[in-house]
Amino acid sequence: MESALDRYLRDHSTAQSEALGWIERQTNIRTNYPRMLSGAVQGQLLRMLVGISGAKDILEIGAFTGYSATCMASGLGSDGHIDTLEINDELEDLMREGWDRAGVSERITLHIGDARETLTRLAAEGRAYDFVYMDANKRQYVEYYELLLPMIRPGGLILADDVLWDGKVYQDPLPTDKQTVGICAFNDLVATDPRVEAVILPLRDGLTLIRKK
Repeated sequence: MESALDRYLRDHSTAQSEALGWIERQTNIRTNYPRMLSGAVQGQLLRMLVGISGAKDILEIGAFTGYSATCMASGLGSDGHIDTLEINDELEDLMREGWDRAGVSERITLHIGDARETLTRLAAEGRAYDFVYMDANKRQYVEYYELLLPMIRPGGLILADDVLWDGKVYQDPLPTDKQTVGICAFNDLVATDPRVEAVILPLRDGLTLIRKK
């Protein structure tokens, strides 16, 4: 259920487009975990970060139903492109219809499969990115990070989702489930990594904005 704070943030941010509204409704109807959707406020942040940074080459790890890719694509210039990675091929039809409705299909390439394997392949192809949005298997955040960081151009950005993980990352004692352990390891790594600078934003379930030096 939407909290009073979340509702206020949504009501006082730029409204989502009709196509994004369609994706949100379909996500609620057709998936078991609709709360995984980025949502209007976070989506607008993604769109603005892409536009402000001038990113042209974007990588997304975890497409879900295509909402966040649609947001980022709407912030791209005409020469921009997104590679989005998703393991669940059952959602492909929903994603592609949403992108068609938003008029951004030509800017997005969907890669179905294990993200680590796809990242390894993209690295071998010499791909380079200006902006990365990471919202996939929390157990593997450290692996994703180490694979993708060499592909990010100097000054490029990473936005990592769910880094507060319902507050579990600062509980005492710390929970021992693999997802919490994975997120904590990622947070600790980023905070001490001399290759980057970072800040955690307490929006929704926590976002870490990372800039490669």
